[in-house]
Amino acid sequence: MNIQTVYGDKRTIYVAGGCFWGVEGYFKRVQGIVATEVGYANGKTEAPTYEQVCKDDTGHAETVKLDYDRHMISLEEILLHLLRIVDPYSVNKQGGDVGVQYRTGVYYTNEADKIKIERLFKHVDPDGKFAIEVKPLEHFFDAETYHQDYLDKNPDGYCHVSLHKADEPLVGLPAYVKEEAAVLKARIGADAYAITQESATEPPFTGEYDDHFERGIYVDIVSGEPLFLSAHKFNSGCGWPAFSRPIVANAVDYKEDDSIIGRPRVEVRSAHGDSHLGHVFPDGKAELGGLRYCINSKSLRFIKADDMVAEGYGAWLPILEAEETDK
Repeated sequence: MNIQTVYGDKRTIYVAGGCFWGVEGYFKRVQGIVATEVGYANGKTEAPTYEQVCKDDTGHAETVKLDYDRHMISLEEILLHLLRIVDPYSVNKQGGDVGVQYRTGVYYTNEADKIKIERLFKHVDPDGKFAIEVKPLEHFFDAETYHQDYLDKNPDGYCHVSLHKADEPLVGLPAYVKEEAAVLKARIGADAYAITQESATEPPFTGEYDDHFERGIYVDIVSGEPLFLSAHKFNSGCGWPAFSRPIVANAVDYKEDDSIIGRPRVEVRSAHGDSHLGHVFPDGKAELGGLRYCINSKSLRFIKADDMVAEGYGAWLPILEAEETDK
């Protein structure tokens, strides 16, 4: 089940990662990407054809235009997806494809995005060895119709990208082996067990994190996987912790919940540990996308920003800082 924000904030970024068939096919599977288009960017000629890009010295890069819902996915999250499907150190080569047109790049249309791109890459690549060019978009020419949505039309077509990776966690998760029920209940407590394993609900205004707004990260109390950031938390007055979105789009799973007759709901569960967390409702703040993730405190464990590195969640600090800056 896909969840879309009620009030989308569409933004656009252009990425090059080798053959645009596979790059587009991958990002079409990423939640929060609302539209894709393949084309040729930042070359020396006007409106080139595919044959010209492949055979002539046009200087264009096979590029994918990504329109995304800012309330569902951040630019930093998109960049992490790009890094998992390319070799960032390879020059003019991805997979079996060789040539200037197969170089890697991120092309932006505003200076704010440039700052975000450079900040994320500096964190991931502090020595500055990436071969990914970061430049303003000079121009983008649509590729021919048969290239658009190519893998949708040709599911057995060539692809240098493992498309299934779009469904995998973006950052390595803590080691987790499902515990025996008695062991888990003893570790997290009877109330947390009833909520996460039996879909119970804590009474409103009783949870530890209902009125809690300290900087940091909220993780699944069962598996330890990252779920929400303090930057996305808001006071909804509902009596339970409220978030505008998960930490990344694929951090949670959604299930239809018809347990209350006449009141269908959408249940939210952790993607890795399959813990019941709460529900998502379309009555959140419009400026935050319109969704309200109503989450039980006892399904969560909070880690302060100052403790995230020591606790093994340091990789999420740039995302936290970026989200705080972009609010």
